[in-house]
Amino acid sequence: MAREIVLDTETTGFDPKTGDRLIEVGCIEIEDLLPTGRTFHSFVNPERPIPEAAIKVHGITDDKVKDAPRFREIVGDLMAFVGDAPVIAHNAGFDRAFINHECHLCGHPVIEEARWIDTLALAQKRFPGMANSLDALCKRFKISLVERTLHGALIDARLLADVYLELKGGKERVLDLSTRPGLSSQNDVLVAGAYGPRPRPLPSRLRPDDAETHRVFLLNTLKDRSLWAAYGVEVQSVD
Repeated sequence: MAREIVLDTETTGFDPKTGDRLIEVGCIEIEDLLPTGRTFHSFVNPERPIPEAAIKVHGITDDKVKDAPRFREIVGDLMAFVGDAPVIAHNAGFDRAFINHECHLCGHPVIEEARWIDTLALAQKRFPGMANSLDALCKRFKISLVERTLHGALIDARLLADVYLELKGGKERVLDLSTRPGLSSQNDVLVAGAYGPRPRPLPSRLRPDDAETHRVFLLNTLKDRSLWAAYGVEVQSVD
């Protein structure tokens, strides 16, 4: 299975080079473009005040993170959750810069740039010249934003997972009936469409007079041009 991690962060500002720090990280695990239900989430004590402008965006105050762990205390669990999977983020350069900055500060290896997948770049390629923010993409793909009154790392990661699915082909992918190792063709149908074969066929709704009308049509109108004639099906003549 193709395992990927959708990641989002919240921060004190826009640039770690000017002293801004990470204050929240949220991750969603997906396999074959479907969420598995496994998540990672933590607030992070940034060891500095959070500016009012940032609080208006995500609602995370100094009081909310004062007892949160430092990044060095969660980096092991975070990286264990990520593993060696590709990391998906919207405007990935932003999240990568903060994650790598925090890793550098505590002496932890960074996530290599080649492992990051930028959904903003994917969206810009698919919708050139259009608004491609996470909000705009959710509205375009009719993904509900009802839970999102403010930015939040785990909420945004969940939304981004849905957006990423759409960017990679959308819900049409669940109609793929190709055989997967270890599954019968019947199981594949159940996974793809959530419907199995009927235990009993439905009774015919064809009325006798309809059947007779159709038989006459085949005999007198189509004759030897009937599709069924090519398969050796004979229609009895009408007296």
